[in-house]
Amino acid sequence: MTTRPKPPPTADTGFHFLRRNKRPRPESSSVEPKTDASAADPSSIPPNEPNSTHHSHHLPIYNHKGHLVTKGIQPDGESGRGGIHPLHFIRIVLRSTSTASALVNILWPVVPAAIAVHFARPEWHVAIFVLNYIAMVPAANLIGFAGQELARKLPKVAGVVLETTLGSVVEIILFMVLIKRAKEREHEAAAENYLGVIRAAILGSVLANLLLCLGMCFFVGGMIRAEQVFHEAVSEVGNGLLLVAGMGLIIPVAYNFALADRLDADALALETTRISRAAAIILLIAFIVYVWFQLRSHHGLYDELLEADEQADADRHKDLAKDKLTLTECILALFIALACVSMIAVFLVLEIEPIISSGGVTDAFMGLILVPLVEKFAEHLTAIDEAWDNQANFALIHVLGATLQTALLNTPLVILVGWGLGLQMNLNFEVFDAIVLILAIIVVGNFLRDGKSNYLEGTLCVFVYVLIAVCAFYYPSPEAGEQTASEGSGTSEGGAASENGTESSAAPTEMATEAAKMLIRAAIPSMR
Repeated sequence: MTTRPKPPPTADTGFHFLRRNKRPRPESSSVEPKTDASAADPSSIPPNEPNSTHHSHHLPIYNHKGHLVTKGIQPDGESGRGGIHPLHFIRIVLRSTSTASALVNILWPVVPAAIAVHFARPEWHVAIFVLNYIAMVPAANLIGFAGQELARKLPKVAGVVLETTLGSVVEIILFMVLIKRAKEREHEAAAENYLGVIRAAILGSVLANLLLCLGMCFFVGGMIRAEQVFHEAVSEVGNGLLLVAGMGLIIPVAYNFALADRLDADALALETTRISRAAAIILLIAFIVYVWFQLRSHHGLYDELLEADEQADADRHKDLAKDKLTLTECILALFIALACVSMIAVFLVLEIEPIISSGGVTDAFMGLILVPLVEKFAEHLTAIDEAWDNQANFALIHVLGATLQTALLNTPLVILVGWGLGLQMNLNFEVFDAIVLILAIIVVGNFLRDGKSNYLEGTLCVFVYVLIAVCAFYYPSPEAGEQTASEGSGTSEGGAASENGTESSAAPTEMATEAAKMLIRAAIPSMR
């Protein structure tokens, strides 16, 4: 009997699809094969792809929706389209990233209304301010959405940094418009009002991020979970940088009050401005080191924890199923949003002086509460949505990243631009603002120590912010000729201080010294 020959080992037995993702490995090699995204996800390999190692170091050819991935684009950000499709673009923008963000788009009709009222009824100061304040919300929301869509197309850490930076664009534009307005009025008393609003807005932005936004993240995340856990690398690095940033912002204030009774007002204002400029340069360098730490030296750590956070996203399957903007559409959305924000910021700033002069709102409340709320609106929505989806590390990175960008990037920028314009723009904040900032950093640092959060901690943070807002509402604006913490440091001319002003500043010196000692004692346990 003739024996039937067996088929060769390489013959197709009908189970070839089980071997499709296997990579051949030389027998002489003892190196462990690298795990590739295309090997982990069978859907990323197109049909009839031959077995070879040619694609082992490249992005997957197909993403989860079967779209061909463009070279240099991350699979999650691939739209499967190219160019601009107007109807598709509008539909995706109006849908936005979350329900809250989509509801904000209802306010878009306010944008043309605010522009029209500005030109048609320039004497309606309150109406113009209110309309432009509301119009800033959907415009800032579009920047946040376009930044998030663009961030999906980049590596995770780079995308988060870019998204946070774009979220700070509204703040930068407002600061630049305010300081330009101060330059135009530098020979008038109103110039100090604009610079005072900038100083208050710097600290107000930090407080809004640390207390209001982070508190809402803790509260929202704790509503449906007993607690949320975040990585110690995020909390420890962020808390350390917050302490350094707070110290850099407060040193000029401490210097000013320590020497208030030993130097005349003009010399003290000049020295405080010089110290502020030096602090701005140092803080800017610290920001560059921080970005290098995230993007280069320790990017692997951040990539790993952000990847784990994405897998923990409760709505990840819904986010992946949504249509994405193309790269061109992302740039178009950013262009439209930036144009609207720039125009609205100009109209908004023009109405600040009439609003404050009318006595309806103090400059402390304007800078510490109103301006930061609208400029950080998009960042707050993004972080709160991530906390709701159980992405605690993403939310914390967004909150701390936005705070550090204000302290380490936006503040130095406005100081250096003021220097270039010939203005004595400095960091000589009001004592009330400075003490509140340090207290806020200490409170948040204590909540971040254990690496966990719950709704109680979030509620307490929000309550602290509301208390600060109430105090800012009743904090009086300086009268004409009255010596304040930042008097004589606003314009290029400076101005001589009165004897009463010098004497009044001597008393708070001892108070500020004692307060600083108390804050240092309180800060030591939080850093252990």
